[in-house]
Amino acid sequence: MLSANEIKRLRSLGSKKGRDSSGLFIVEGEKMVSEALASGFEVVEVYRSSEIGEEAMGRISCLSSPSPALAVLKMKEAVPFRPGPGLFLILDSIRDPGNLGTILRIADWFGVEDVVASPDTVELYNPKTVQATMGAIFRVRFHSEPLLPFLEELGKRGGKAYGTFLDGQNIYSTDLDTGQDSPVGIIIGNESRGISPEVASLASGRLLIPPFPGGRVTSESLNAAVATAVTLSEFRRRIWQKG
Repeated sequence: MLSANEIKRLRSLGSKKGRDSSGLFIVEGEKMVSEALASGFEVVEVYRSSEIGEEAMGRISCLSSPSPALAVLKMKEAVPFRPGPGLFLILDSIRDPGNLGTILRIADWFGVEDVVASPDTVELYNPKTVQATMGAIFRVRFHSEPLLPFLEELGKRGGKAYGTFLDGQNIYSTDLDTGQDSPVGIIIGNESRGISPEVASLASGRLLIPPFPGGRVTSESLNAAVATAVTLSEFRRRIWQKG
């Protein structure tokens, strides 16, 4: 049985203040807990409703419908990212936790192992972000650092950074560096403002995901996570096409 103090401590991990002060975060669900135990993260505690009771699980869970398992993990220490050849993502002020989690899940699907995010991007360990990753948080490395110096250094190292813009070149017909021989980043902008002017000025290429058919009145733009999926799919398709 959980004490009142332990319940209070676990509930505090639902807030950023509680996570920052303890260096801990939670994952929920049988599959997520199983992946956590097999990951490189340090698992501090595991709670199961079969052991502590459904009422106690409901009190410590961040979910509207508590799952049978919950684990407490230590946050990983942030490390700078200095990319070598390969494809990675650059997130410019993504603010919705569900979007961030879904973007990491998409990166995981397309074999992208690193994501660089601006410091004002929503917190990785937000429970909504963690759940939306569907386990990708254990496989995709997340780096938080100022984007302007990062992009400037990337350019000096011979890397490229593509961004998606409404005035860009058609992604399906333009030449793309797929990152097989050099570092290549794909910039994903803020949900409402898109890529900031400062970051856009350092983009190596401006890409457009065109609506179909061209010229038709359609939605103003794509969701950030959807744009990530379409863009990564096209970059990976080019590699498949080459055989």
